Amino acid sequence: MAHPKRKTSKTRRDKGRTHHKLGSKPMVADPVTGDVGIYHRVNLETGMYKGVKVMKGKNEE
Repeated sequence: MAHPKRKTSKTRRDKGRTHHKLGSKPMVADPVTGDVGIYHRVNLETGMYKGVKVMKGKNEE
């Protein structure tokens, strides 16, 4: 099995982790109601996706 020749310093080790962060999710406005929600997700309040009714919303019985 391969072994490192030198100990990796804490600084060099942590440099590889600089890009492991959470980014903000893209938001989009619903064309019908104007509500802002997460991209590629159904609006649970209205049941709309990209301006098309795909399921019952919370407001409906």
